Amino acid sequence: MHYQLIKKESLYSGFFALNKYHIKNQLFKGGWSEVYTREIFERGHAAAVLLFDSDKGRLILIEQFRPGAMETGNSPWLLELVAGMIEEGEKPEDVVKRESVEESGCVIMKLKKISEYFVSPGGTTEKVWLYLGKFDSSHASEYAGLESENEDIKVHCVSTEQAFKWLKEGKLNNAMTIIALQWLKIELSNNQSVWS
Repeated sequence: MHYQLIKKESLYSGFFALNKYHIKNQLFKGGWSEVYTREIFERGHAAAVLLFDSDKGRLILIEQFRPGAMETGNSPWLLELVAGMIEEGEKPEDVVKRESVEESGCVIMKLKKISEYFVSPGGTTEKVWLYLGKFDSSHASEYAGLESENEDIKVHCVSTEQAFKWLKEGKLNNAMTIIALQWLKIELSNNQSVWS
């Protein structure tokens, strides 16, 4: 199957960008589609890490304000993983190592890739690289974030049981956190080291 990007035009460029794609693609039943347009949100790509102290059975979730959640009727202060945007020329692993120190005060001692996935490919190009990171929970900060980036972060160092309880109760309501915790729960239920 093939596609053709006929034209890409900029509709907006600021902190994020919005482009209009003019596309045609091959059809499953044969032939080609007509040219059609889609507005695509260009946010960039991200990397996130579930910080896990496997020796103590504790992990880090960070809480911060998210304006995209204001209109949902839920609290816009979300419990999330440590995460950051991947800058040009940067590797996802380097992003989570940097962001771990900035957003939680923790240094990653070991990394394991969980997955990579598209956030919502019908409307955005964003892709997330997701990791499990080994850390020492005795070094977690209570508050973190870079003032220069308007980050105001509360760090929660909680037991895996507490995190799984929040997951079941629906208190954790963003994709990267849900995916990472479900993965960890499955791995732990297999009675093997998550680091193997």
